Amino acid sequence: MFFRTRIKVCGITCQEDARAAVAAGADGLGFIFVEQSPRLVEPDRVRAITGELPPFINPVGVFRNEEIEVVQEISHYCRLSMVQLHGSESPEYCSKISCQVIKSFCLRPESGNEELAAYADVVSGFLLDTYHEDLAGGTGMVFDWKLVEQVNPPGPVILAGGLNPENVGEAIRQVKPFGVDVNSGVEYQPGRKDTDKLKSFVHEVRKADEHASKASTPFLG
Repeated sequence: MFFRTRIKVCGITCQEDARAAVAAGADGLGFIFVEQSPRLVEPDRVRAITGELPPFINPVGVFRNEEIEVVQEISHYCRLSMVQLHGSESPEYCSKISCQVIKSFCLRPESGNEELAAYADVVSGFLLDTYHEDLAGGTGMVFDWKLVEQVNPPGPVILAGGLNPENVGEAIRQVKPFGVDVNSGVEYQPGRKDTDKLKSFVHEVRKADEHASKASTPFLG
């Protein structure tokens, strides 16, 4: 059996980078609608990008503690397949979103299963990221991957946090996630992607998948 780790390239800000990510082999593209982010993108630009995406490429909207009405409006206007929530959104909040939801959790040594378990019935996946006192994602830093087993996510795992072409293969071998999420690790400046790094990242993911398939090691999700 061949195991295929899904790849999401986040922080897309222009059509050129969207096309490069798709050509490299990305399954999903992330668009950030968080005011504090250097990769903030306007809905009109996202709508133009999603309007030319080929089939089976998922556009994902990234939000943080936004009003539900705003999330719903942007999701519909930008033709998003799903939303990724990086704030303190409750399970009830997630249940009201009309498309699929990925909930982000920033892990620390004291993290446990209880917080994630509360979302088991209302989200489609759990994005696990690096904890930072002032940032909810986008830190560019790796966390201790052993924490994934400690929190025991009750659904598909999307691994994030400082991933790049040099470490994603080892990350997949250790964590065996359903998907990986990359942002700054394939950039030459905030919000702009490096085509060679994109290709290298996807290559390393597929190499790790091939290794896992030969070892018959099932991935989470």
